[in-house]
Amino acid sequence: MKGLFMRFNDMKLRNKMVLSYMLFFILPVIIVGFFIVREYRESALDKAIEQTESAVERVKNRTDETLQVAINLSSRLMLDQTMQQIATTHYANTSDVVEAYRDYNTFRTYLEFNPEIHQIKLLVENPTLLNNWEFFPAGPEKTHTFWYEAALKHSGLIGWYYFADETRTPSSLLSLVRSVYFQESKSFGVLVIDLNTDYLNSVLKQENSETLLTDENGYVVASNRPNLAGRLLKDTRLGPDIGQKKPGTYEMRVDGVRSKVIIDRLLPDKSFTSLNVITIYSIDSIVHEANRISVLGMKIIAVFVVLSVLLIYFICTVLTNRLLKFSRQISKVSTGNFNAALTVDGKDEIGQISRQFNQMVANIKELMEEVTLSHRRASELERKQNEIKLKMLASQIHPHFLYNALESIRMKAHINGQKEISRAVKMLGKLLRKNLELTGQAISLRDEVELSRCYLEIQKFRHEDRLDYELDIDPAVLNVKLPPLLIQPLVENSVVHGLEGSSGGGKVKVSARRADGELRVCVEDSGIGIAPDKLEQIRQSFAEQEAERIGLYNVHQRLLLTYGEASGLRIESGHRTGTRIEFRIPLEG
Repeated sequence: MKGLFMRFNDMKLRNKMVLSYMLFFILPVIIVGFFIVREYRESALDKAIEQTESAVERVKNRTDETLQVAINLSSRLMLDQTMQQIATTHYANTSDVVEAYRDYNTFRTYLEFNPEIHQIKLLVENPTLLNNWEFFPAGPEKTHTFWYEAALKHSGLIGWYYFADETRTPSSLLSLVRSVYFQESKSFGVLVIDLNTDYLNSVLKQENSETLLTDENGYVVASNRPNLAGRLLKDTRLGPDIGQKKPGTYEMRVDGVRSKVIIDRLLPDKSFTSLNVITIYSIDSIVHEANRISVLGMKIIAVFVVLSVLLIYFICTVLTNRLLKFSRQISKVSTGNFNAALTVDGKDEIGQISRQFNQMVANIKELMEEVTLSHRRASELERKQNEIKLKMLASQIHPHFLYNALESIRMKAHINGQKEISRAVKMLGKLLRKNLELTGQAISLRDEVELSRCYLEIQKFRHEDRLDYELDIDPAVLNVKLPPLLIQPLVENSVVHGLEGSSGGGKVKVSARRADGELRVCVEDSGIGIAPDKLEQIRQSFAEQEAERIGLYNVHQRLLLTYGEASGLRIESGHRTGTRIEFRIPLEG
């Protein structure tokens, strides 16, 4: 064992790689490939059988759903007092019968709303009734039929039959029969509900394999193949034997083709008879795909083995040649020649190592220069940071000085009895202070409205009676957080562009409401409005990022960036009709 290991170490790298690839990759792939192909073939067979059985179950379920419609109708009709009264009344003349029939439309209503049902009939041993294809006076020719007697024998239960009848059509080959007990007359009638065979056929036609639905007497009542419905099963090409078989899976020849025949029984709710679901499919159709997969899998494995051996030999040869070249050049660098550069071609790992080695040598040469330059840049950065701090401190001195000066002016005006001037200066100082407090963080709607109110008070001081304003704010939304300076620029736009150009002044109204999970804020004025062409230019400037009205554009962009496309500004205006600007902020999510 040790000798074998030593011989392996002495082999060339190319031969080691080829041998390792053969032993540890190709051989397991061949074994696994054969195993996968065999398992996949078995899986294909099992899947095909499972799909067929699932199709049978699907047909049973959908057929049962259709039958359930008739069952539910029969249950409701058994409790229909009007129907029972018509059926059990002995009429003196024909006009009384016609009058009773005319006032009763329950059967027709059920047929209109249930396309699965073809006809509803009630047979009663009452000779005074007239045959209107809904109520039938049952004579001996009806009462002695097998289905009539079976319905009376199994009182209250349901039977499913095909039988000849004057009302029978090719679209109605299956009937529900059920006895109805009339409490007042202590007599029985038989309710017959004919199902729409075309509806059952449409259910079966969705299956690929041949599928039949038969009653207990062997009549085919529905099929997805033509010319079978309405015939006895023994008279079809399936032969007489299939009708005698019990539910199960059988292998037999159908039209000379080896086929699987699945017979399953469907016993609807409250029924004393059952229906048979017969599914026929060719065995070759199942194994054909599995056999094709097996042959294709063997071919793919064979081609893969041949190509992989040739490819790995070529790759190993190219790789080892490049490694030898790389080794020779590394030896030169190891002698201390840092000016030597590796010239191994390619963009793979070997080529990447070559480039990284060249970069490493260059980095060593430049290290001292970079350290010196780094120290110089650090000193310059610290100096500039100190300058910025001094400028920031200076920028804060002037607004605070101005605010303090305004407060002194306000107190002086108040002492001298100039209340309007004092109030205007107070609002101006309050506006300045609130602007100083803004840091870019979200503020409450209460603070934003207060900022707008201060601005409006100052403008009212300027314009006196020419300006009026109204703040209509829902108290429930005062604590909603939103980015600062969203409303005040809109108010300023209304005053400057809407009212200052109006000879008679006007009114500015700010409203905020909660609606449909949103905060809806609206600023409207009664000013000169905006001409249609000018309004279109403003809207176009939003889309093209042209800030003609920088206040509106700034608010619009901040809304889009914060809340998305649905929250941008919406402007409605017309010439001399005022302007309305609205935006919406989602309160959830």
